[in-house]
Amino acid sequence: MAASSVGMQDFLARLNVSQLAAPVLIMMILAMMVLPLPAFALDVFFTFNIAISVMVLLVAVNTQKTLDFSVFPTVLLVTTLLRLSLNVASTRIVMLEGHNGPDAAGKVIEAFGHFMVGGNFAVGILVFLILVVINFVVITKGAGRVAEVSARFTLDAMPGKQMAIDADLNAGLIGEEDARRRRSEISREAEFFGSMDGASKFVRGDAIAGIIIMLLNVVGGLIVGVLQHNMELAQAAKNYTLLTIGDGLVAQIPGLIISIAAGMVVTRVSDDRDIGQQVLVQMFRSAKVIGITAGIIGILGLIPGMPNLVFLGLASGMGWISWRMMEKEKRIVEAPVKVAPAPVQEAMEASWGDVAPLDVLGLEVGYRLIPLVDKSQDGELLRRIRGIRKKFAQEVGFLVSPVHIRDNLELKPNAYRILLKGVEVGQGEALAGQLMAINPGRVAGTLNGTATKDPAFGLPAVWIDAGQREQAQAYGYTVVDASTVVATHLNHLILTHAGELLGRQEVQQLLDHLAKDIPKLVEDLVPKVLPLGTLQKVLQSMLEEGVHIRDMRTIIETVADHAARTQNADDLVSQVRIALGRAIAQQLFPGNTEMQVMSLDPTLERLLSQAVAGGSENTSFEPGLADTLLRETASAAGRQEALGLPAVLLVPASLRLLLSRFLRRTVPQLKVLSHNEVPETRIIKVTSIIGGRA
Repeated sequence: MAASSVGMQDFLARLNVSQLAAPVLIMMILAMMVLPLPAFALDVFFTFNIAISVMVLLVAVNTQKTLDFSVFPTVLLVTTLLRLSLNVASTRIVMLEGHNGPDAAGKVIEAFGHFMVGGNFAVGILVFLILVVINFVVITKGAGRVAEVSARFTLDAMPGKQMAIDADLNAGLIGEEDARRRRSEISREAEFFGSMDGASKFVRGDAIAGIIIMLLNVVGGLIVGVLQHNMELAQAAKNYTLLTIGDGLVAQIPGLIISIAAGMVVTRVSDDRDIGQQVLVQMFRSAKVIGITAGIIGILGLIPGMPNLVFLGLASGMGWISWRMMEKEKRIVEAPVKVAPAPVQEAMEASWGDVAPLDVLGLEVGYRLIPLVDKSQDGELLRRIRGIRKKFAQEVGFLVSPVHIRDNLELKPNAYRILLKGVEVGQGEALAGQLMAINPGRVAGTLNGTATKDPAFGLPAVWIDAGQREQAQAYGYTVVDASTVVATHLNHLILTHAGELLGRQEVQQLLDHLAKDIPKLVEDLVPKVLPLGTLQKVLQSMLEEGVHIRDMRTIIETVADHAARTQNADDLVSQVRIALGRAIAQQLFPGNTEMQVMSLDPTLERLLSQAVAGGSENTSFEPGLADTLLRETASAAGRQEALGLPAVLLVPASLRLLLSRFLRRTVPQLKVLSHNEVPETRIIKVTSIIGGRA
């Protein structure tokens, strides 16, 4: 027995009551359709039905976003089944016990049938039919139509919303987790309105069923009362009709409440406030509107024969509210403050305060682009720049200086320029309010617009109106707005000049941040073994060649292992690149074990090795050899990019640094790797041979 008791307790502990709530409720609803219920049980269930409908209405009113009540279609189905099962149970008891009097089916039905309609079954029938018409013809039909149109529009807008999420993700405005959550919300929103469209049919069917059940109960009650219980026709009509009307009203009123809740959910516009707050703010925020309304009502109240007291009383109340609101607005508006003229100061002597430090990163815009960077207008470009800095820090490994933005009236109205330490490194034009359609190389047609070039990558593009977006996308163009054009250009330049943006202050901040996790390693390296400036040169060299420095733990450990032997930054860079070989290969060839690279012809490789054999830092090539090397490397890199592959040149370790610096200016997209940097797990495939035939 003890073991059995322990097992039962363990079973109850593991049992999740919330998982059983829905099945138990459905079984109870179905049981009410089959099993006879006493009058008291009917009172309890009818009261529960009314309470649930009121609760649903209050939840719908206080919901701020549609998806906050995403379970509403299911609630609509369950409450409809509950009302129908109660109709079946009450019909059974009315037919069996209706001859005993108006309280035979419980006090709730008696109250609705007697007190609400005064015991007059003719009035009860009219009230019942009016409620059914309101519910079926007005509220349910309108809510169903709104849900149907909303579902259609939501589905049509899904591709555009998905593209907007992808654009924000690529621009760095949101992270992967936020993008996944927003995609899920879009999908759930479409499913919700589709479910609401179908669920509204349940309420419509419930109204039709209510009319049919009422007619059947009246006819059936007369037959049962007259033929089975030998009642007089008038008495039978009174008893059974009042019971039927009470039964219909006690079911239709909760149904009407649920329908109102459904209409509120599908017709509301998403806001940070609930419906009550929206109504108060948007309907009663204007004292002028309330005052004019009060005047119109007052004029109507002066017409002879009108209920003057009611009209004039309401007009007086609204006029008083309007007056109080205007007085409050007057108090809020501050009186203009007279500013005393500034005293005339004599010319001050020059000081060190006149020497303003240069901004590391700057963005200057023409006056037509000011709305894109205006905080008061919630400029889109400001959010994109914040996203760019965050994404750069996450991917590259350090935080760049803030971008200082200012307007420059000397620029063209739609022009902008990007400054690095006060020197222009990029410029372009962006047409606010228009879209740039970029030709990626394979488009199906031409567009009407202003021809231009993408300022970041130099691709051919066209400025188009917003109405041509769908046509441009159908042709295969990449369509972006003006803020995205500027943000993409800025992001490209930040990546290109990442080495120049990493100053000693940024390196020190990076070490301080790293010291939180590995304090002993950082403390033992800088400045005890290696100066801060040497470490900066190592990191800058890697950034100049496009290698990310996210894995600072590996970089610090590698530098610490070799710093005692050499303080030469180039030697340390070579060792760090070998240690980061897997990361470098993953950055260039993500998710692929095969590396399709370019290589040097053995004869050319031998000549270059002889040229650097002396070990001089200022090694130079014979002019003819240098020209051939530059020309063939540029041609091979172009062929690689045409195949959709990164331009990667694989050379011996002794040539890597020299060739990287020599080829960087002419072929900036080229990445030079040494054999030592390629992980053993990677397969090398040579696609082009420089200095020989492919």
